[in-house]
Amino acid sequence: MRVRDLLLSLLLTLTLPAAANIRQAPDPELRELMQRTVAEADSFQDRFDAEVWLVDMSSRLERYMPNAGERLALLRLVHGEASKAGLKPELVLALIHAESHFDRFAISSVGAQGMMQVMPFWKAELGRPQDNLTDNATNLRYGCTILSYYLKKENGDINRALARYNGSLGKNHYPAKVIGFWQDFWYVRP
Repeated sequence: MRVRDLLLSLLLTLTLPAAANIRQAPDPELRELMQRTVAEADSFQDRFDAEVWLVDMSSRLERYMPNAGERLALLRLVHGEASKAGLKPELVLALIHAESHFDRFAISSVGAQGMMQVMPFWKAELGRPQDNLTDNATNLRYGCTILSYYLKKENGDINRALARYNGSLGKNHYPAKVIGFWQDFWYVRP
């Protein structure tokens, strides 16, 4: 048994340096950006949770948003606005994925704007004609508030809330699409 332990120790000693070299050192600019983003992410319980979530979601979002700075800024906004509205940030990411594929300038055939495809009539309803729905912070504030309201109105029934959000109550295609994106791309295991 002693020989086996010695061999295992020798094997680990020889392979660990090689495995350590596989991982590249992070780009200093990206490291600084991550540190700033984590420090500014005030919707998290602690810094470690912020870092883990932001790194995880950033890697998932990279195919849609190649710029790391834009990605991290959006993720911080999504987490903050979703948390304020009592929503899971990953659900909001799934909704954005379905609505606009993360295009802040998206405009639907019926005139909905921005990442969460908010209808412009809301600006008049709120007496805020100056609001810009292609501004991510504004769009997320509106969209998360609307979705949260519909979830409460539907007593937590996510399918009905999503259908209301999309204006397709009574149909299941849109809720199935958002939930599919949530489960396939954005879901975080507890």
